[in-house]
Amino acid sequence: MRMRLKLRTCVLSCIVWLALCFMLIMYSFWPGEEKVYNHQDKLSSDDLIPGKPNIAGFNVTAYILSSPKDSNDAYKKNAFNQEASDKTSIDRKVPDTRHSWCYNQVYHPTLPSTSVIITFHNEARSTLLRTIVSVLNRSPPHLIEEIILVDDFSEDVNTGLLLTQMPKIKLIRNERREGLVRSRIFGADAAKGEILTFLDSHCECNIGWLEPLLHRVSQDRTIVVSPIIDVISMDTFDYIGASSELRGGFDWSLHFKWDGFTPAQRAKRKSPIEPIKTPMIAGGLFSINRQRFIETGKYDDQMDIWGGENFEISFRTWMCGGSLEIIPCSRVGHVFRKRHPYVFPGGNAMTYMKNTKRAAEVWMDNYKDYYYSARPSAKGRDMGSIKSRVALRKRLNCTTFDWYMKNVYPELSVPSSTNNKHGKLKQNNLCLDTLGHQAGEPVGLQDCQQSRQGYQDWSIAMKGLIRHLNLCLEARGQIVHLQYCSKDHIQNWEHTKNNHIVHLSTKLCLSSRHSLNELTLETCDDKSNNQQWFIVS
Repeated sequence: MRMRLKLRTCVLSCIVWLALCFMLIMYSFWPGEEKVYNHQDKLSSDDLIPGKPNIAGFNVTAYILSSPKDSNDAYKKNAFNQEASDKTSIDRKVPDTRHSWCYNQVYHPTLPSTSVIITFHNEARSTLLRTIVSVLNRSPPHLIEEIILVDDFSEDVNTGLLLTQMPKIKLIRNERREGLVRSRIFGADAAKGEILTFLDSHCECNIGWLEPLLHRVSQDRTIVVSPIIDVISMDTFDYIGASSELRGGFDWSLHFKWDGFTPAQRAKRKSPIEPIKTPMIAGGLFSINRQRFIETGKYDDQMDIWGGENFEISFRTWMCGGSLEIIPCSRVGHVFRKRHPYVFPGGNAMTYMKNTKRAAEVWMDNYKDYYYSARPSAKGRDMGSIKSRVALRKRLNCTTFDWYMKNVYPELSVPSSTNNKHGKLKQNNLCLDTLGHQAGEPVGLQDCQQSRQGYQDWSIAMKGLIRHLNLCLEARGQIVHLQYCSKDHIQNWEHTKNNHIVHLSTKLCLSSRHSLNELTLETCDDKSNNQQWFIVS
């Protein structure tokens, strides 16, 4: 009898354990509630198993694998190594590049929330997704009101549409190509957060990136703040920390550049993590009070596609009662490219010229003459009507550009009117032309035509640089090519009285003898027409 009772008890126990195991197995396949990732959560490697629903039912692997790409050239579609991006985990750990003093900073528990606005056009899916995941994973959830994606008429509508399955994502799709400026305005108009945070579509937010930005804007609504922008390699997608001793600046052609601290600026700093006053922001990444953004005129919506908008908003912020700061305890990585992967109506140079001309005419007062000296062809460039922006400046009771120069950016030297000549360098019926090339590529000769004005404008020092925008002629060896302007002696030239262009280091002359598409240095010859260069305004 006892044996039967023990046997019955054993059988019942086995049945109960089998039932529990069956329930656990079924539970693992049962669809659960949507997962919202908080500040501490990370997407585990299990979340990336091919075929498994990832990120609240979102299949990461399938999304990335179906991204349009060029099988022969990983750089062709996005101007960065898309193959390297696709192979890089969307939730990888990046080095914490903040100063150690940032670790112990405490922020008010009731910081205002932000609407994160990301615009994109034909962006690689892996970089766009990595941007979004970094926002979700490295931000306290209650501080992210929403992530507004503005699809600027991408060829593949599903790139944005599929992302609406993820938490906090809202999608706006333009019915035609509008460009960065108007797309950001559309996103801002739809936003609900007290603070707007603009990000590019190829970024990675680092640990603790958001709170320092929101904290500073909540202290003073007139301040526009930017993180320190770390570098994500366009080739390997390695994450590289940037210097914390840089400010945004520009030259008179209105090209953005980074300026290192002067000794006086470094000496004034009381702490390595205090905000950095900056004359200019790079433009892609910043936070601003939403109501302040509206009150001060949003963006100039007549600027096209990309470029120049950071000058306009920087001048306007400083001259109309606000200020710009870089916040050292906020770090965001960004993929910097050497060229634009998308098409500009009328060309990259012409679009940039139109946009910067609008900024110069509205905000730079008489200092705009230096802009035109650096960009002589901008004088004849159509820029559309600026009446509404001029009226905005008057309504906001903004100060003068002279005030900006003396109080915000006194380090920018005003050029002497006798230093340089500006115009085309003509040889027979042809003109020195960039050929649309970038740094490291050769220059050549093309027909002197109005349509190529953006490629044939040069600033010529009698003894010094021969400059096109932020690129200068440089000679390493026999071939002459473009390179970013520097103080290197190999960029020094002299335009002589007999119309030679002499490379001062080698005493050789600029020549077109071998090729119209690749100019070289040759022994100077007064009888050679291939070495004659005339400056034509």
